[in-house]
Amino acid sequence: MTELLDSLLRGAAVTARFSRDATLQGMLDFEVALAAAEAEAGLIPAAAVAPITAAARAGELDWTALRDDAACAGNLAIPLVKQLTARVKTLDADAARFVHWGATSQDAIDTGLMLQVRGALDDLGADLDGLIHQLAAQARQHRASVMIGRTWLQHALPITFGLKLAGTLDALLRARADLAGVREQALYVQFGGAAGTLASLGAQGPEVAAALARRLGLSDADTPWHAQRDRIVRVGSWAASLTGTLGKFARDTALLTQTEVGEIAEASGAGRGGSSTMPHKRNPVGCAAMLAAAARTPQLVATLLGAMQQDHERGLGTWHAEWETLPELLMLCGGALATARTLVQDWAVDVARMRANLDLTHGLIMAEAVTMALGESMGRLEAHRRVEARCRDAIAQQRHLLDVLREDSEITRILSAQALERLTDPQHYLGAADTFVSRVLALADAAAPPSQTGRTSQ
Repeated sequence: MTELLDSLLRGAAVTARFSRDATLQGMLDFEVALAAAEAEAGLIPAAAVAPITAAARAGELDWTALRDDAACAGNLAIPLVKQLTARVKTLDADAARFVHWGATSQDAIDTGLMLQVRGALDDLGADLDGLIHQLAAQARQHRASVMIGRTWLQHALPITFGLKLAGTLDALLRARADLAGVREQALYVQFGGAAGTLASLGAQGPEVAAALARRLGLSDADTPWHAQRDRIVRVGSWAASLTGTLGKFARDTALLTQTEVGEIAEASGAGRGGSSTMPHKRNPVGCAAMLAAAARTPQLVATLLGAMQQDHERGLGTWHAEWETLPELLMLCGGALATARTLVQDWAVDVARMRANLDLTHGLIMAEAVTMALGESMGRLEAHRRVEARCRDAIAQQRHLLDVLREDSEITRILSAQALERLTDPQHYLGAADTFVSRVLALADAAAPPSQTGRTSQ
């Protein structure tokens, strides 16, 4: 069933990193690099490397047999090594004796996973860069597009759409900065042998481990990390946090697409966002996919956190719980990122509707501005009491707040008609919104590749 939903829920590039063949090839790449590193150290014959390399092709393995045998073996590495050894034996019987020399199953599985994770982080980083570039362009375009800010789902004060986008952009910039740390701290080779001592390789174990890491382009761990799973959690937590940020973005966007709001619309077209029964529907399907990913990630990352309680030198069941969980987190994150890029690229932003929605409360959203101006003369509490009373009058009489304020002699004694008009104009109560947008755009420009740097944010 998962394959049927891949295009909706999971990113194509990241999903490919965790395909059946990619998973097997990751372990096979470990076996090839191990043989080369051990030959370099003089532990196995140099002639054994070529046959092992030639046989280590995932597409030529009997994957159905691997699947079935894994149920008895407890993991995929054991039947994989058996098949690889048999294949090498057909090429060079002597070389077959040195397949998987001194390693344990978890060395192959964990290191293969790290190779897959590295590729997935490359894909996620590229899509993240692309989304950052898109949102920066949108924030520039809409830095002066005034809209209503909403708290507790109610109209609050005027903001700009550019500021709203800048908030998401700021969070994505933090995710990008964190990605560098995740790569540095998590992408390590796993090589410890049966119990984490590499005793089978004698004094040359650390030398082989360093050569293995170098050949695979991973870092060399100070100790084997068979039962220390913080690296796995670090990757999963980063992906979950990023997916959560995208979920918040999707939630806001979906709320703005509601018929009664109508400030944003997802792209429409044949077969997109329709209903099986209502021809008029234009459903926010992109937002739905992103929200589905964000809804699942907390439980998935909780599984990784729970699996940190490994038993002694090799986890019983806890290690196994990671195998599908971490890839799923990364694939869901990839799907949410790819969907977000399509959403922003194709959405329709209705600036006129944003401006019209500011007037739904007939000026009530500007009560704070009037209160602050009055407070300079009569004190904040008294100003709040008087303006609050006029707000109740405006609601009861179904009139614009400005008209009611003009009839209060105590208010007009302090504030002129011109001042009241300015104070009740949302365009003039945006505070530091533009400054905040400028700050985030400057950060985006500073971190962007030269080809993605936008116009000056000042």
